[in-house]
Amino acid sequence: MSDCAAHQEMDWRSEPNYPRPDFLSSSRKRLAPQLMFKGGILNAWGKKMAVALDSPFFNTLPHLKETSKDDADVAWLVYDLVADQSGCLRMTKTKTVYTEFSEALNTISRPKIGKMDDFLKILQAKVDEKLESPPINQTIDNPFGP
Repeated sequence: MSDCAAHQEMDWRSEPNYPRPDFLSSSRKRLAPQLMFKGGILNAWGKKMAVALDSPFFNTLPHLKETSKDDADVAWLVYDLVADQSGCLRMTKTKTVYTEFSEALNTISRPKIGKMDDFLKILQAKVDEKLESPPINQTIDNPFGP
């Protein structure tokens, strides 16, 4: 790190076991609960807040409905690593997205619901793949009765 220009070409992304971010866990298990609790307190107090994220993480979030800076409760500060003239990577804010608190929280914390029949077909296909012999019943039995 002390000589970033000499090491700027290092790229370990194709190496086995190269760590990859788990954005789904980060948003649903970390970001959403913090927005609910900490953000909920700030919002109840009438305070505005900022959330800093890198652009790969921000891009995995559902589309957030933007509002004007004056009407916003949340400023999403989006950063990227950008090479400077010497080749060193610098954390650089690339954009700011303004949203209302409740709208953003609902968008992030609630999944998009698909059709149950589509889900059951996919689930049944995955169960069928694991079976050593074809199933007698082509659908999953209802554990709650008929």
